[in-house]
Amino acid sequence: MNNNSTGAVPQGAQRVLADYWETLRGWRDDVWQDWHVGLDRYADSVAALIGAPAGSLVTDANLSTLLARIASCFDYRPPRDRVVTTDLEFPTVPFVWNAFGRYGARADVVATGGVRFDQDALEARIDERTLLVCVPHASFASGDTIDLPRLVAHAHDAGALVVVDAFQTVGVLPLDVTALGVDVVLGGAHKWLCGVGTAFCYVRPDLTPRLEPAATGWQAGDVALTFRPSTGWAAGAQRFAGGTPFPLTSLVSQVGLDLLAGVGVPAIRRHSLACTGRIIERAAAAGIAVVSPTEPHRRGGVVCLDVPDGEAVKRRLAARDVICSWRGWLRVGPHVYNTLEEVDVFMDALEEEIRR
Repeated sequence: MNNNSTGAVPQGAQRVLADYWETLRGWRDDVWQDWHVGLDRYADSVAALIGAPAGSLVTDANLSTLLARIASCFDYRPPRDRVVTTDLEFPTVPFVWNAFGRYGARADVVATGGVRFDQDALEARIDERTLLVCVPHASFASGDTIDLPRLVAHAHDAGALVVVDAFQTVGVLPLDVTALGVDVVLGGAHKWLCGVGTAFCYVRPDLTPRLEPAATGWQAGDVALTFRPSTGWAAGAQRFAGGTPFPLTSLVSQVGLDLLAGVGVPAIRRHSLACTGRIIERAAAAGIAVVSPTEPHRRGGVVCLDVPDGEAVKRRLAARDVICSWRGWLRVGPHVYNTLEEVDVFMDALEEEIRR
């Protein structure tokens, strides 16, 4: 029940790992041709999942790397030098924007005063001084979601671009980046996408030619794979690549992504709501406080519970092979392969540990 932290990797990944070892054992330089095909396939598969065109998404080691690369595209000169974000974002985001303060970026972190986004307060801070609005689709701490269509429209009306951290939603909530008109979307594989060690960055195709990252690498060049010096940028999202990629994580992550795509995100969302709804019902019956939104349209894939001595409870549950996570609250994140019966097993165990 810990998919909001680390999702299950399919057994089919074992074959990929074995093949990778055989490749290393009998090394030939031409393996890179197939590896690049695999890297591109994974990037375009994620793009299809979020309603983006092929070639509009690039992968790298983690979201922090990709966010910093996007941040390096901008000239933070007044009057548009502000980056509006929220205190319900994962800590890496304000940390990155504070680091870019040395180049003139002014991070404006909107306090929520609780576990839910105050979207009115957030939008009130977006004005003619705002260059970027950088928000999570859902909070890692509570599972609350932002109304993205409303936020994107408001930010664009003010002349600001929108960067969305969708790590906590892609794979469990529907997201159509083209319909939204959102500018940048970041996320990663090791939660709801059932992969490992890779992150992605989508950039709106008509915006891409206007962005030139200062944090870059040779794979972002227009003739990179000829091994001649590049004099311009690669086409599409490849211009946001870095140095030599590590192909294994994308190859392994493709297995889980293919399985999820075969189910379809709408079906996954329906099952997720049924599972999280069962958790909320059981918690209410047991007198356990629910921190996350109970309204289906507001909650992501996780339910956060306020449990006395919750971190110790989490460890005791783990000793029983009942797995969740603790981030100030007990976080429970069932996925499509979890059953309602497993939800009941989890809640039975939780109630027993609370009684202890």
